[in-house]
Amino acid sequence: MTPPRTDLSAFAAGLADRLPGAWTSEYQRHAQYADQFPRTEQLWDAGHVGHIVSQYVLTHAAVLRGPADQRLYVTDRPRYPQQFVVAPLAPAGPNIKPHHFDAVAEPNGIAVSQDPARAAAHVTRRVLPRYEQALRAVLDNTVAQPDLPHRTRPPQVDQVLTLTLYSDGALGAPYESVPVDARTTLYAHGFQYHPHQAAFLLPTAYGDRGRALRVHGVVQQLTAKGIGVNLRHAAPVTTAVLPPSQPATVRSHHR
Repeated sequence: MTPPRTDLSAFAAGLADRLPGAWTSEYQRHAQYADQFPRTEQLWDAGHVGHIVSQYVLTHAAVLRGPADQRLYVTDRPRYPQQFVVAPLAPAGPNIKPHHFDAVAEPNGIAVSQDPARAAAHVTRRVLPRYEQALRAVLDNTVAQPDLPHRTRPPQVDQVLTLTLYSDGALGAPYESVPVDARTTLYAHGFQYHPHQAAFLLPTAYGDRGRALRVHGVVQQLTAKGIGVNLRHAAPVTTAVLPPSQPATVRSHHR
C-alpha cells in the first residue's frame, strides 16, 4: 500500500472554493480498508472512478457539499501523482428508492490536475451539468412514481444468475454462467474477474456486512432488468471449489 498523499485535503478545499455556488469540503482519513465503503458505495459513476474505488485501497478521501444537495467525491488517482479524481455521489433519502434511478444516465466523474483552479474549471464544465440533470431526473421520478406500481403477477425473469458461497469463503460465479447483461452490474458492485479461475468473485476483504450490501444491490438492479438471482451454498464435498477471493490491493499498474 502506498502512503496517502499529503495534499488531498488542501486540494479539495481549494476546489470547493472555486466551484460555482457555496461549497464546503470534508476530509477523511481511513484507518482501515472498510472505512472507504460508506462513501464509495454511493458513488454515481460507472466509469474509471468506479473502477478505482473497487480495485484500490484508498487511504483517504474528501466529500464536497454544494447547492441543491450536490455532493462530489474526491480522492487520489493511483499511478498519477499529478492528478486527482472527482465524481458525483448519488442522492440519498427516505423518499429516494432504487427504481427512481431507472433510465437515468449516471453522470460519472473525471480525472483532474492537481491545480485547484484548472480542476474547478473542468468540473464546472464537464461534471456539474450532467450531475444536475441526473439529480433533477431522479427527483422528478420521486414525484411521478413514489412507489413501484402494483402488479397482478411477478415480472417475468428471462435469465438467472446463480451466486455460490463456497466453504472457503469465496462468493461468486463462473464467468460463462453469468448473463452478459449482468456483468457490468457485478463490476459496479465490487465483483472482480479472476482470469486464472475464469470466475467473478467478491473479495472477502469487504467483510460479511460489506458483501451482504453488495449482493443486495446486485439483486435489486438485476431483478429490475429481468434477471433473477439465486444464492446457494456449495455442496460440502466437491472437486470444483473456487479459490478464496483476494483482498483489493494497490497495483503498480492501472475503471
